[in-house]
Amino acid sequence: MRNFSQGWKILVAIFLLGLSFPYSQGYNVKSKVFLSPKFVLGPGSVENKFYYGIDFPRGHIALKSFDAEVTDEAGNPVPLHETYLHHWAVEKYYGRKDAELLEYNGNRLLRESDYISARNDGICQTNILEQDFGLGSETRGTATHIPDPYGLEIGNPATIPAGYEERWFLNVHAIDTRGVEDRLGCTECKCDLYNVTVDEYGQPLKPNYRGGLACCYDGTQCRLSNGFEGARRSLSLRYTVKWVDWETSIVPVKIYILDVTDKETRFSDSTGFSIQHHCQIEYSVEPCKASDVADNGCVHTKRTSVTMPTSGYIIYGVAHQHSGGIGAALYREDGQLMCSSIPAYGNGMEAGNEAGYVVGMSTCYPKPGSLRITDGETLIVESSYSSSREHTGVMGFFYILVADRVPESSSFLGVFNKMDSDINHSAFVWGAFVLAGVAVIAAAVGYRRRNKYEDGYQPIMI
Repeated sequence: MRNFSQGWKILVAIFLLGLSFPYSQGYNVKSKVFLSPKFVLGPGSVENKFYYGIDFPRGHIALKSFDAEVTDEAGNPVPLHETYLHHWAVEKYYGRKDAELLEYNGNRLLRESDYISARNDGICQTNILEQDFGLGSETRGTATHIPDPYGLEIGNPATIPAGYEERWFLNVHAIDTRGVEDRLGCTECKCDLYNVTVDEYGQPLKPNYRGGLACCYDGTQCRLSNGFEGARRSLSLRYTVKWVDWETSIVPVKIYILDVTDKETRFSDSTGFSIQHHCQIEYSVEPCKASDVADNGCVHTKRTSVTMPTSGYIIYGVAHQHSGGIGAALYREDGQLMCSSIPAYGNGMEAGNEAGYVVGMSTCYPKPGSLRITDGETLIVESSYSSSREHTGVMGFFYILVADRVPESSSFLGVFNKMDSDINHSAFVWGAFVLAGVAVIAAAVGYRRRNKYEDGYQPIMI
């Protein structure tokens, strides 16, 4: 009788263990594919526009992923060696309901009364790296999925200001490199190839500025090879959004983008101790000297310290780097590695496997509850590039998703551990035997039900 009682303890414990992982039971995931407004590019030309009020899922929902790629008018994926996707970014904002809905505004300037930013949770200064999702050439090969039971909450009526509605804008920065004189130089926005001396606002470039975003703004032209001619063509960013309807069991996440160029300034004000961030977004890598080859193998590593403004649990991490990138990492102040993200390079010609381009970044999915950060904790961001040649306009971002808490039902694990402490080996074998019998019966019932309805089954697609 004692073995019988302990056997049922095992079954109950396994049942509770199953309850402790709500993310394993899944949600009704919905998916929809959208197209950005068309943009036209000719050989060497640049697109860098902001599109407001783009098509996006509505309602109180939890976003699960956002994937994107450049396509032509026929819907075919366009390879990076034809059109380089420098970056895309999507960001939530609140637009006044009775205001004119602007489809495009090149300088991202809306009337202040018509627009309220709904930026991510940090940590850069205002108007810098505020997006919710965003990648570059690596977009086709980088996972953006947010694991269950987590999600990015949007559309909550309680958070939308009165008289406004939730909207989204999209920024696409693409460079047509067909027929250019120096393809890598064009993608790295080297100023001499674009023949520019002022930025998009008409301000002179700094004397030591050799390349970067200030030289490849919307409407600029990268130098073509002599005699090359090519047709202009219409392109779009095709983006796929997945989401689930909001439920109380979903754990919301916050988005933080850490920039390796960030320089913190600490000061005291009327509210107490404060931190001002100075994210520069991009930086240059100088070519190594002959003596560097023996010392570090021509690797340029940049590091910075950032202070986290809140506590929580990291549930996802990924870096963003350009060609020449070797990898990026996130550490605790004591040197403990929290997450590393390594670029994958293509070796072919087809879209998604373009030789010499970063076509994917590895991601981190820590075990829920295993990677906790504390309010005010200092983290170290590190970004490494090959310095065998000069690189301009490179980036070293680290995106992390942080949850305030772990799933509540994880407390059931304690029940399992307690019950396990007074179950002997023979009882475990007995319980496993019973469980196997239950599993066989369940499988048989499931098989019969599946056969019964198989002919009428239709997949649900949105």
